[in-house]
Amino acid sequence: MIKCVILDDELLAISYLKLLCEQIDSVEVVKAFNDPKVFLNEIDDIDCNLCILDIEMPGMTGLQVAELISGSKKIIFTTAYKEYAAEAFDLNVVDYVRKPIKKERLIQAFEKAKELVDIPHKKDLIEWNTNIGRTVIFTEQIAYIKTSEIDSRDKDIILNDGTTIVLKNLSFKNLLEMLPQKDFAQVNKKEIIALSSIKIFSTNEIITTIQAEGDHFLKLQIGEAYKHSLMELFGK
Repeated sequence: MIKCVILDDELLAISYLKLLCEQIDSVEVVKAFNDPKVFLNEIDDIDCNLCILDIEMPGMTGLQVAELISGSKKIIFTTAYKEYAAEAFDLNVVDYVRKPIKKERLIQAFEKAKELVDIPHKKDLIEWNTNIGRTVIFTEQIAYIKTSEIDSRDKDIILNDGTTIVLKNLSFKNLLEMLPQKDFAQVNKKEIIALSSIKIFSTNEIITTIQAEGDHFLKLQIGEAYKHSLMELFGK
């Protein structure tokens, strides 16, 4: 099932696109937006696997929006202009559909998206913009993740060898979707731990294998909202 969200600054274009989508099997329009900023504020909390983005919008283009969400959502671009095609495919999007949109062409785009959505996501690595550029990180090398103290939108990844890499502008929700569920757990609002880095745990605290100051090991406080899921993960 394709669950899609539409972003287009023109209300008539949204209405037309929703009408086409309603005529296509296995496609559900979950929500539609005409403001990129509102879309970005809400998209992390919406259950969808595909976003249909108009490219030409005032204030923020669909290309700029895609750069922020391409790691977590499949994307189809719509536009009346052909000159954006190269930039669109540089972002590794599903498809690029020219306006005026025809139903047959939209069906082709959805078929491409369905193939990608149905393929289990390979979760042995993640790829994201970091402080050292676009970076591929193997998840087995990750020991611990925390919210950056410099910018809360960023996340600090600490690798097994102590190296720190900063993931730029990525929510914990989207990050957890990229990580193997069986290997990582969110401990509180600001920290995620690799299960392989856990030394001892209780109902309130985790002692890790990560070296802290002196001979001590890093300790993490378990947030109240995360206790139940952690206990389930540990089979308790």
